[in-house]
Amino acid sequence: MSTVTTRPAPGTTAEPTTPPVPRRAFVEQVMGLPVSVHVRGAVDRPEVATAVGQVWGVLHRADAVFSTWRPDSDLMRLRRGDLSAAQVHPWLAEVEQLCVEAEQRTGGLFSASFDGAHHDPTGLVKGWAVERAALHLRHVPGISWCVNAGGDLLAGSGRETGPSTWNVGIEDPRNPGSVAATVALRAGGLATSGAAARGAHVVDPRTGAPVARAGSATVWGPTLLWADVWATALFVDPATGPATLVAADPAYRSLVL
Repeated sequence: MSTVTTRPAPGTTAEPTTPPVPRRAFVEQVMGLPVSVHVRGAVDRPEVATAVGQVWGVLHRADAVFSTWRPDSDLMRLRRGDLSAAQVHPWLAEVEQLCVEAEQRTGGLFSASFDGAHHDPTGLVKGWAVERAALHLRHVPGISWCVNAGGDLLAGSGRETGPSTWNVGIEDPRNPGSVAATVALRAGGLATSGAAARGAHVVDPRTGAPVARAGSATVWGPTLLWADVWATALFVDPATGPATLVAADPAYRSLVL
């Protein structure tokens, strides 16, 4: 679990003569979780509200395509045989290809297939969908922003705007409510995988069994999509996963608790 704060990082002090940067937050329930968009800078521009509305639109559309809880989603209709592969949204093929790449990159620690009989491509959909949705925010001048999707975050800035720092607290999975570490995120994604909040929902693709252990794995780097994939991989195998990450994607950093 990750939380964002706008307070100064430990060891720093706020400059008292500097006027506060305008801020605004937007929240929507989508994909079965609360998603918030935090904006700094020219928050009253009409383009900001328009871009945030487009963010929600992309995420709701992704839910309509990929949800395993909605019987009318493209994925569930494909599973039932109500739609053919040629009839479903092209996002499904895109995500399937990313799942293949993710399995190769992680050495099988992340996979859409497990136990020889089950296939679920939705494990990377949240990070992928937030990345796609946030493209609308990148076109708005004069702002920096951070999208928080159930504790996984993507930070960036608009056109002709430098990024600002979002201090992200990483919760101690063995001591809920306490912060184990803080990451200063300026641009890119941060994701945490674990069982503290949702129980043993992460499946080890090598065995097909849920990972029922304490702890968590947090990964941050250039994109939320791959941070999310690697967080899952490192939670599945905290012993060999970090070395696999360093070898495959050295631009990413990790914290295994």
